[in-house]
Amino acid sequence: MPQLPVPDTDGIYRFPTDLLGAHQAWMAALEGGQIMDLTAPLTGAAYRITARRPTGRPVVVIEPHHDDFVLSAAGHFLTHPRPLTVITVFTRSRSVHPSLEPLHSDVESVSRLRDQEAASALRPLAADRVPLGHKDADPPYRAHPQLLTSTITGELAEVLKEHPEAELIAPAAVTRHPDHLLAHEAARRLGCRWFWEDVAFWPTYALAGCDRHLFHQRTGDTLTPQIADITGAVLDKLTLLHMHGSQMNPAPKMYRPIRHAYTVAADMLPAGRDNGSGTYAERFYRLGGTA
Repeated sequence: MPQLPVPDTDGIYRFPTDLLGAHQAWMAALEGGQIMDLTAPLTGAAYRITARRPTGRPVVVIEPHHDDFVLSAAGHFLTHPRPLTVITVFTRSRSVHPSLEPLHSDVESVSRLRDQEAASALRPLAADRVPLGHKDADPPYRAHPQLLTSTITGELAEVLKEHPEAELIAPAAVTRHPDHLLAHEAARRLGCRWFWEDVAFWPTYALAGCDRHLFHQRTGDTLTPQIADITGAVLDKLTLLHMHGSQMNPAPKMYRPIRHAYTVAADMLPAGRDNGSGTYAERFYRLGGTA
């Protein structure tokens, strides 16, 4: 893998030279295995990635929106591919970058684009997809009514009946976005004990320190953090981020999840000095300790 640059003094990778060049070199050098061609739905740009061969216990992902799983947890599943079923709760949306609103100005257009983006991003992971069809929250954000949480919990339970042996994973709800809070609560009600840290794109909501403080106030010591090394898959994760152009626009925004993975990996430094741990990581949480 090409040597990745250290984040610059602005806190974002320099664009378009450093990380872009490393990514292009990585794709050009791919060989062996099953090389898959991907096309970003928004831009039509072409990308290459090695398709994964899932093995082991199946996993059911409960994500609030079409991009949340890829943003926060794709690196781990690129590194350790398992059979995936991704349930997306809020699949109707008007959320695009303001520069794209003239082309995608209504719920139908945006939802169709984001669905295409999710399909492209999840292809290399061979994931099955289940949309629930709910509309995401509009600002100013307020908590969803408990009735909706109960309704969505029931819908998720029906899907889970088809996957009785699967392990569940859902957002830890580090952000205070009501859609994330609802998905987290519904997953807990269904017995979920494994969560991903959903602050990889934290500038969307608030400063990470603000979200983290409220997260710890809400969860206390019930969630145990665990670090997953994704160094070997970080450029493939960047390929998946390119699929989500409606949210990762302008292009440098997609480097923020990679920057976050660089800072999360700082927690591995003591071990890294002894056993060569990587420099990019994702953070997960276990309810009540280890699996």
